[in-house]
Amino acid sequence: MTHRLAVLFPVYGLVLAACYAAAFQLRFDFAVPSRFHTVFWLTLPFVLLLKSAGCLISGEWRRTFRYASVSDMAALGLMTLGTTSFFWLFNLMPLGTQAVPRGIILIDAIMSLLTLAFLRVAARTHTEILRPRFKRKDQVPTLIYGVRKDSIGILRMLHATADSGDGEYRVVGFVDGDSRKHNSLIAGLPVYAEQEGWESLVQRTGAQRLLIPAEIPGRAARALLRECAKFGLKVHVIPGVDGIVNGRFKLAIRDLTVSDLLRREPNQLDRKAIRGYVQGRRVLVTGGAGSIGSELCRQIQALKPATLVILDQSEFGIFTIEQEFRATAAKRDVELHFVIADVADEASMARVMEMHQPEIVFHAAAYKHVPLMEDNPQAAVLNNILGTKTVCDLAEKHNVQRFVMISTDKAVRPTSVMGATKLIAEKYLQSIATGSRTRFVAVRFGNVLNSAGSVVPTFRKQIERGGPITVTHPEMERFFMTIPEAVQLVMQAGAIGNSGEVLILDMGEPVKIVDLAKDLILLSGLRYPADIDIKFTGMRPGEKLYEELFYASESGAKKVHDKIYSGTAEVVPPLPAILFDIRRLEEAALSSNIETLQTLQEIVARFSDSHWVPSRLRDAA
Repeated sequence: MTHRLAVLFPVYGLVLAACYAAAFQLRFDFAVPSRFHTVFWLTLPFVLLLKSAGCLISGEWRRTFRYASVSDMAALGLMTLGTTSFFWLFNLMPLGTQAVPRGIILIDAIMSLLTLAFLRVAARTHTEILRPRFKRKDQVPTLIYGVRKDSIGILRMLHATADSGDGEYRVVGFVDGDSRKHNSLIAGLPVYAEQEGWESLVQRTGAQRLLIPAEIPGRAARALLRECAKFGLKVHVIPGVDGIVNGRFKLAIRDLTVSDLLRREPNQLDRKAIRGYVQGRRVLVTGGAGSIGSELCRQIQALKPATLVILDQSEFGIFTIEQEFRATAAKRDVELHFVIADVADEASMARVMEMHQPEIVFHAAAYKHVPLMEDNPQAAVLNNILGTKTVCDLAEKHNVQRFVMISTDKAVRPTSVMGATKLIAEKYLQSIATGSRTRFVAVRFGNVLNSAGSVVPTFRKQIERGGPITVTHPEMERFFMTIPEAVQLVMQAGAIGNSGEVLILDMGEPVKIVDLAKDLILLSGLRYPADIDIKFTGMRPGEKLYEELFYASESGAKKVHDKIYSGTAEVVPPLPAILFDIRRLEEAALSSNIETLQTLQEIVARFSDSHWVPSRLRDAA
């Protein structure tokens, strides 16, 4: 600040003195009477002292020039009004010298305001218009998509990075879908109509990059990616101004991701209700080191529970999440506990419940990989069914207030071991909910992006190896949701779900796996099939061509939230009956794979209208 004042003080002194002198000249038509020469020199020190005091009081010298804004101009106007008013009052006092003519005071005020404002405008013009004209040769011609607040914010941030010497992008214009804005100028840059066509826009502007706001809907992002790729225009994303201000993102342009392509409208969450049942409570998350479980823990921690217990059977998973969470625990004032335990181990889980006395349990622990569970049905039964039963029983015994289980669309008319075990887990939860003081809720949804072992990371590895990408069937479709969105809705479901309900998340439109593969190829800067090919390998054991979220009886399910449905249970078995079934499954799981599959098939047939035959039994037949 000292260095800044050393420069600004003499500059402002010269400018203000010149304005005051010019006011005398203009008032007397450049023929100032000799007596007013004396008045000028006698009053000049006072005027400079008065205006310097005004600059200090108003913070004029603390305001940057290169980012001059309307608020800066308003502050300058108020400062000028204040000093002029004070000068006017002072001028009315008898000081033994002739008073300064009122016209001179007024002219001086106008000239000072205009000159100082001009200095700010000139500095900003130099930063945003003149300097970019003398561009570096390595800067990439870039278009910005959309004409709205975020788009203008992108331009200003790019100018800021360019001014610091780090600018990679040279903005050559805006592109907007509203043809009425065509031929407009924003910050001196033209606005082009998207209807003109991307081929024409690339030829006219020479653009090589397109920057889109992070909040653009997924459908629009997919269309832009596919269209721009035809003409060599690479699409990038920059966080919105609000996101940067709130600290969620750094000011860094990034590549478009598959999450951007599948983004939907933001969820309208009842944040007060969610915070109300989590804040200050003791919370346990099973499977807390997994993809869904870890994101659950992140969002729960942000709501400031009294205690958060993160439980998983993976030592490495718990170690990894411990390293992440320890860094933020002190800031959020949350007591954290990291537990390595198997949910199917009743003695271990009983100790955890006894020690931590959770009030809320999120049960995310499960074996989820469909083909793998086809070969390991005993493990699937023990973990997904017996593990869920153990945690449910202990939750009821220890008076847990809410219990939220993560289920799957594969539990609907299951064709796989994994889906069958999750269906039986749902049924047990619904059965134990009857008459229980604990509120038991299951949340059913489809695939989540970027979860461990899921299709997206697999495709990325195949692309890195040079292909081909392997897709099971050209018509294979799946529902997809980003992990944060799924967890947000799970949290919302926990707030609004009634005991025994199966809540079903609105997954939007299903996506063809082959289309997802093609999009990932484009996102990698490659082309299909020239650079990366797609190979169809045939459906794997247990897989469906199309996934479902609802049973027939749930097709008219009512919405209990903008993106959550309440499913009506097709069959809720009495608790003694489902306990008998689970005991049979436990005995089978401790015996052999074949016996496990036969018992599982028999039980599922009573709960589902599908005629599922496990792949191993079908092969044996």
